[in-house]
Amino acid sequence: MSPTRATPLPSGWTSCSIGDITLPVDKIDARDAPDRQIHYIDISGIDNERNVIANTKHLRLGDAPSRARQIVKAGDVLFATVRPYLRNIASVPTSLDNEIASTGFSVLRPSEAVDPRLLYYHSISRQFVNALSGAQYGVSYPAVNDDQVKSQEFKLPPIQEQLRISAKIEELFSELDYGIGSLETALQKLSAYRQSLLTSAFDGRLTAEWRACNPAAAESREVISSRIQEQRNSHYQSMLEKGQKLRVPKTLAPLSLSALAELPAVPACWIWGKLGWMTCGVEYGTAAKSAGAGSVPVLRMGNIQGGKLDWSDLVYTSDKAEIAKYRLTEGDVLFNRTNSPELVGKTAVYRGERPALFAGYLIRVNQIATVVDSQYLNLFLNSPIARRHGNRVKTDGVNQSNINGDKLMNFPFPYCPIEEQREIVRILDERLTSIDRTELALNQEISRAEALRQSVLNQAFCGRLVAQESEDEPAEILLRRSTLEKEGADVAKKKNNRRKAA
Repeated sequence: MSPTRATPLPSGWTSCSIGDITLPVDKIDARDAPDRQIHYIDISGIDNERNVIANTKHLRLGDAPSRARQIVKAGDVLFATVRPYLRNIASVPTSLDNEIASTGFSVLRPSEAVDPRLLYYHSISRQFVNALSGAQYGVSYPAVNDDQVKSQEFKLPPIQEQLRISAKIEELFSELDYGIGSLETALQKLSAYRQSLLTSAFDGRLTAEWRACNPAAAESREVISSRIQEQRNSHYQSMLEKGQKLRVPKTLAPLSLSALAELPAVPACWIWGKLGWMTCGVEYGTAAKSAGAGSVPVLRMGNIQGGKLDWSDLVYTSDKAEIAKYRLTEGDVLFNRTNSPELVGKTAVYRGERPALFAGYLIRVNQIATVVDSQYLNLFLNSPIARRHGNRVKTDGVNQSNINGDKLMNFPFPYCPIEEQREIVRILDERLTSIDRTELALNQEISRAEALRQSVLNQAFCGRLVAQESEDEPAEILLRRSTLEKEGADVAKKKNNRRKAA
């Protein structure tokens, strides 16, 4: 097999390394100026979707982390060396000139050989990021070092062509940003509509017309409360007769007046009660260790996604006692009791897709089917009303939050006739499915826009974005001047270091 031929460089271009076109960066010792007030830039302050510095830490240099050592200038490119695939990359704006950056960045300071904008665009290109991601080392904190970053190839155009390329990229990116902005606005509106729809479903507005057409379904609040209690007692006795060992269901008081005042008003034929009214007791999942293979899958918190069960990334068990105790029944609602603060409380309905168990970070509600429809319960627990309450009662730990079974039993819940619950589910399924389809289409368009952005960068660094002009000074001459500039900067830095040492 003949070797692959390298793509020839466009006319007037030359090949060099990133290090050939960047200048050395001064470092500061906090002991030299401990009282200096600085804006400290670290990796957590980078928005890796927009590739900008989103925030800095304003503090005294003497109080800054030991990694706060690099003095950065406007136009420098900051490339995070830890996990380069995360694309924590940004250009330093004029407002942060002469501030301090973490040594977790490779600071790329453009010499006169390269337009700062072009160096930045090269740094955010997929080709550059992928090359460094493939070179990373380490397991816990995979990273590259500064030398690896600066050894990467840079195809250097003539300076005038660089300016034309940068201007064209800015023009095309501006158009893409406008389109993406419109798509993101549409997504925000859809999200707001989803929340409004879910709120209207559980305060009775969504089915107002249905109630008007079905007056026979209406019950007084006293009748609803009494019926639920009777069905709960009947369900408990039925389970005992089947040989199941159950604790006597907890007596749950009605919601307090102060709790009711915080909830939306509901129709006269609805009642705000407690979620525990619908069950004889919630149940925690298995704590036994699972394996990569076995006879029955064990659903974990990661298998609940977007209010549905995701059957990928499964673990298994073959323990017969565990299978008998924790096997799911069609219609079971699972509640994620422990997770990150934004994900705790997510839910899904098991629809009998295949035999399965549920793991310890999940709670099975064991709702009584004659009292509440499982999907009605699932949708309510994903509504703004339930999420607000969950955020108020959750217990926060280090990076995790928890809502235990007792707190779940005391969640407020809007009880209405089972026929109306099913009508609410029908309407929501129809409208939420439409929202999901639209969101998917919008996200696909955003992904296509990002692919177009990378295509623009690819064209730019292959010399196909703008025309070459014969009168442009060749990049080789530019590079020679840059080399002299770097040598002068190195000499100046050594002199400065000797002066400090003296």
